[in-house]
Amino acid sequence: MNLTPFVVLWSLMALFVLGLALYRKLVSQHEDTLIHIGEGEDKLIPNQIEVTHKLDVVDYWGKLLTVVTVAAGLLLASIYLYQAWEASQKLSG
Repeated sequence: MNLTPFVVLWSLMALFVLGLALYRKLVSQHEDTLIHIGEGEDKLIPNQIEVTHKLDVVDYWGKLLTVVTVAAGLLLASIYLYQAWEASQKLSG
C-alpha cells in the first residue's frame, strides 16, 4: 500500500493547523482585554465582541483540526510500522 497521498494530505492538514495558529495570533493582537464600563467607551464594546467571536471560532476549529491531524498522524505511523513489521517477517521467514 502506497502511503504517499495520505502523507501529503496529512502534511497539508498540519500546515493548515499551523496557518490557523498564525491567524489566531494575528487576530489576538487586536484584542482589547479591558472591561469598558465608563461613559464614552460604548463604541469600543462592539469591537471587543467581534474580536472575541472571531477568536472563539478560530479556537474551536483549531482544537478540532489539531485533534484530527494528530489522530491521522498516529494512524499513518501505525500503518507504516505495521507494513515495515510485515515486510521484515517476510524476509526472515
